[in-house]
Amino acid sequence: MDAFFASVELVRQPQLVGRPVIVGGGERSVVLAATYEARAFGVSSAMPMARALRACPQAVVIRPDHAAYREASAAVMGILRDVTSVVEQVSVDEAFLDVRGARRRLGPPSVIAADIRSRVAAELGLPCSIGVASSKFVAKIASVHAKPDGLLVIPAAATVPFLRSLPVGALWGVGGKTEEALERFGITTVAQLADTDVTLLQRVVGKASGARLHDLAWGRDPRAVETTQVERSIGAEVTFREDSSEMSQIEARLLELADRCATRLRRQGVVGRVVSLKVRTSDFRTLTRSRTLGSPTDVARDVYLVARELFSGVDLRGLDVRLVGIRVEDLRERAGSVSQPTLEDAVLETSQGRRDAEAALDLVRGKFGSAAISLGASGLRRSS
Repeated sequence: MDAFFASVELVRQPQLVGRPVIVGGGERSVVLAATYEARAFGVSSAMPMARALRACPQAVVIRPDHAAYREASAAVMGILRDVTSVVEQVSVDEAFLDVRGARRRLGPPSVIAADIRSRVAAELGLPCSIGVASSKFVAKIASVHAKPDGLLVIPAAATVPFLRSLPVGALWGVGGKTEEALERFGITTVAQLADTDVTLLQRVVGKASGARLHDLAWGRDPRAVETTQVERSIGAEVTFREDSSEMSQIEARLLELADRCATRLRRQGVVGRVVSLKVRTSDFRTLTRSRTLGSPTDVARDVYLVARELFSGVDLRGLDVRLVGIRVEDLRERAGSVSQPTLEDAVLETSQGRRDAEAALDLVRGKFGSAAISLGASGLRRSS
C-alpha cells in the first residue's frame, strides 16, 4: 500500500487531497506516514516529527487512528483473499500472493494485479503498488519501483538483467554496514556483486550472508509464500462512489458482499454461524450489528437475508450511507459441522438446492472468470 496511513486519512478527509499530510504524534514522536506532497519536502517515515515539521512547516499533522488502519488493512486483505487463499501478510500494509492456482480462473498475473489495484481503488479509495515476479524477493523490489500507485511486471527471463541494473543496497539484507563493507571492495552494484566470487563475498560479509546475497543477485530465491495466518472470519466491504440512501442500490451491494463471502467460505471448506453487518454513514459514524444463525452456513442467500434484516434495524438518523460491509464469523470446518434445517428447509427441501446452485456458480466463475455470472436478488427474497 502507498503511504498507507496517510492514504486512509485522505479517504476520511478528502478535502486534504493534494496537500502535504503527515500522520504522527507530537514533536517528540516520529512520522508514521506522509503523503507524497510532504515527501517532496524531504519528509519520510520514521523521521522525528520535529525535524519533519522544520522541513515542511505547512504540513497538516493528523494523529494516528490505528483502529481505522486495521479496519482498512482487513478490507485490503479480504480483497487479496478473494483472489487466492495463498496470501502471506507480512505487515498491516503489505502481503505476498502466490497466484499460480488462480491463473486459469482470473487470467495471467499482470491481469490479476491490475484487477486487484482496480478493486482496491474502487472499493476502498486507496492506492497500491504491485510487483509481479517469479520470486518473493524480486516481486518486492518491483513493487517498490512501481510506487506510487503503479504496477511493474518482471518476467522470469528479465529477472537477472533487472537486478543487475540496481545498486547493491536494493538487495534484502544489505544494510548500511554491509553496504560499506562491500564498497571497500569496490562492490556497489548488484551486477558487481553477482560477478564476484562467492568465497570472497563470504570473507567480506560472512559465510551465510555471502552465499545468500550471491543467490539473490542471480535471482535465486526459493522461499514459498507462507500462509501462516488462520482466518477467524471472512468479510468484504465496499465504499460507495457517492453516499447513497437508495435502498435498491444498498441491497444490491449487500447481495454482492454476501456472494463474495459465501464464495470464499466454500472455497476454503468452512461455514460460519455469525453474520455481522457494518454501516458507515456520511458523517463517518460506523455502526455494527450481528446475529447468530441457528446453524452455520456458506450460502449467500442466508448471509444476505440476515444482513438485509440487520440493515433494516439500523438507525441512520436520516443520513446517507457511505460504506457497507458483511463479515461471517465463528468459522468451522464444513465437513465436521452439523446443520439444523429450518422449518422452511425441511418442508420445501430447498437448503441443499440453494447451495448446489451457488456451487454451480463457483464452477462457472472458475472457468470463465468472476464476472461471468452473478446472483440475482429476485430469487433471494423470503416467501411471504
